[in-house]
Amino acid sequence: MRAPPPAGRRRALGSFPAFVFLQGSLYAAYGMVSPFLPSLLGERGLTASEIGIVLAAGTLARLVAGPLAGRAADRLDATRAVLGCGAASAGFLAFATLFGHGFPSLLALGLAQAVALAALAPLADALTLAAVTREGAFAYGWVRGAGSAAFILATLVSGQCVAWAGLGSILVTSGLLFLLTALAASRVPAAPRPERPAPRAGEAQDRTLPEHDLPGHDLPEQDLPEHDLRALLAAPLFRRVLLVAALVIGSHAVHEAFAVIRWRAAGLGPGTISLLWSLAVLSEVAVFVLFGSGLLARLGTAGAAMLAAGCGVLRWAIMASTVAVPLLALAQALHGFTFALLHLANMRLIAGLVPERAAATAQTLYATLGLGLANTVLTGLAGWLYGRFGADTFWSMAALCACALPLAAGLRARAGHTGSR
Repeated sequence: MRAPPPAGRRRALGSFPAFVFLQGSLYAAYGMVSPFLPSLLGERGLTASEIGIVLAAGTLARLVAGPLAGRAADRLDATRAVLGCGAASAGFLAFATLFGHGFPSLLALGLAQAVALAALAPLADALTLAAVTREGAFAYGWVRGAGSAAFILATLVSGQCVAWAGLGSILVTSGLLFLLTALAASRVPAAPRPERPAPRAGEAQDRTLPEHDLPGHDLPEQDLPEHDLRALLAAPLFRRVLLVAALVIGSHAVHEAFAVIRWRAAGLGPGTISLLWSLAVLSEVAVFVLFGSGLLARLGTAGAAMLAAGCGVLRWAIMASTVAVPLLALAQALHGFTFALLHLANMRLIAGLVPERAAATAQTLYATLGLGLANTVLTGLAGWLYGRFGADTFWSMAALCACALPLAAGLRARAGHTGSR
């Protein structure tokens, strides 16, 4: 007869469904509204330029609000509360948007919604990583993969909802899902607050974070200075994580904006395009859930990041060179490496580098600077490049990934760390 698992492992196994519920409801809410948001704004009386202003203003609001929300969550030791309040606010604002019409009201609602949404995904990641690091009974990738699967399912359902009940249905369904996210946030375990070491007698407490020249050294478990954002950005390994993410994950900007335009111009039909797009997301789920953790264990964080960057070079070279469907399918299948595998490596590095009391700040900085800001800048640049060079613009994205290769070689976690499994 098998002995029962230790109490800590039983608790971790019991928390796994709660984290799946959290990430699943959050990404399903995103998936319900994302494909049809521009169309919804147009139906509510906005011109094309006004739609662009609303979306761009929301992006800027998220870039500012995200790190502030993460810092507040850490300072108040209230990651779950900040996440729950943001999700509930996003839900009620979705319902309020049902009554919005015209540029001023939709701009105001869009800005408020952006602020509410800014920190949701990074705070959910911070809570998940804390549980994985603390208890070790499930892998972060399993939970994050469930979120990606929920996003796919929700995008499919959203199309059916719009066909059946109109564009307003996506506000109702996403609003309900954000409220479920708020409920889910209250059900996941909170990370225990680490004890702050008292300074020795006659010794002033150190209020600075020394730089670590060797990647993989943890930030010290000491009282962090008041300006945590500045302290985190002073850590060389954290800066390297942000830069590699900005180069490799940011390189997806041309694909997100212009891949479908290129494929349609080449004569690919809607069914083929849909299958190609779905293949990318399915490969993401496969890496998160099935073999990403094994690859990370075998290659290490530096090897996984280098593989992601190398796959990015190959993927964008294919996109620049051909529209042959078999090769495009290969390029789309590489999405699991260019995004999911690098994200897993970066989550492991952040979990090992940053004390739990700074995890929300670190995650929101990563989402803002490593992902959001880079994607915003590169998307704007991509429009100018694609207008001048067409499909050859993908070569510039391949160049970004090539530049990331030597930087990725330095992304090494400290020995023995298995925080993100």
